[in-house]
Amino acid sequence: MVKASVPSRVCLFGEHQDYLGLEVIAAAIDLRFCASVTPREDMQLQIRIRDRALSALGQENPGRYQTYTLDLSQPQVYEGQRDYFRSVVNVLTHAGYHLSGADVVLDSEIPIGKGMCSSTAMVMALMAGLAAQSGRELEPMELAQLGWQAEVAEFGEPGGMMDHYAGALGGILHLDFSDGVRVEKLPDVLKEDIILFDSLEEKDTLSVLRSAKTPSVEGLKVLAAYGVHSVRDLAENPLLERRIGMLPEEMARRVRANVDNYRLQRMAYQMLSGGEVSGRQLGGLLNRHQTNLRDGLGISTPKIDHILEMALANGAYGGKINGSGGGGCAYCYAPKEKSEGILKAAEANGIPAKRLSITDGVRIQVQ
Repeated sequence: MVKASVPSRVCLFGEHQDYLGLEVIAAAIDLRFCASVTPREDMQLQIRIRDRALSALGQENPGRYQTYTLDLSQPQVYEGQRDYFRSVVNVLTHAGYHLSGADVVLDSEIPIGKGMCSSTAMVMALMAGLAAQSGRELEPMELAQLGWQAEVAEFGEPGGMMDHYAGALGGILHLDFSDGVRVEKLPDVLKEDIILFDSLEEKDTLSVLRSAKTPSVEGLKVLAAYGVHSVRDLAENPLLERRIGMLPEEMARRVRANVDNYRLQRMAYQMLSGGEVSGRQLGGLLNRHQTNLRDGLGISTPKIDHILEMALANGAYGGKINGSGGGGCAYCYAPKEKSEGILKAAEANGIPAKRLSITDGVRIQVQ
């Protein structure tokens, strides 16, 4: 038997920046998607996956699974978008992995459909488990690349690669997407508490991505006539930044938000890479990031706003929505002595919440 697991992540800084070729700071957290793979004598791949209805943070599985069966002796033809089980098989096969029949159980601590990269973690846990069962373990960097291929590229979707690298490598990562992908591990200097909140609001990731991405990309295309090739150009050149005012209001608002978020990411990078973090300063950057995500990119919701206000009122340094937005989860960074009060306030408001730790990346255990 093979057991493989991949963590979820929080995006600390750089939300909605990876697809613009910018930098992101992400941290892997101790909520994991797990795949248990047992070999079979035939070429059937039978997958039992935790019922999607069990989607809230902290919701335990009483034994409810959905079952899917693939015949590995036949070509895997997609039956629709996000046919991830078949895409995992196809991508691994094309990469030279020789798969055989197996019984797979997929279970998760990650809230599903809440911006916590549950799909990414599922794809990569299944991929890592099947590859190891074939006798050839995936290295983390290859897992990230093949995971993105199986989840995003195979279906022509607009997602970036932050989730895949965070899940595969773990820890706190600075990811630079300006020329391919450059990965830098940062020291774990977050000594206070990260608390995750589940708004219980379902989200449409693709719609949110398009509504935030398209005006930003189109705005940059318009500004290209004035020598603007990237958000970096606008952030580093005040004369170019003034050109944003030429854009239609919706475009201008989103481009300005991305410019300020880029600056925030650079400030956070200097703080984190320097090895010493002020909780109040980090919280202030998170709050400013959230303002840009709410008012500039329009991806927050009234309930998320209420949750973050509650956390701040109970002593958190700062916080923001997590993931693409439009619902899902948010988190705060808080002094350890304030965490219990924040968790109790969340419980009193019917909001699932959990204190998190930074964790490692993919784990593979062969028994």
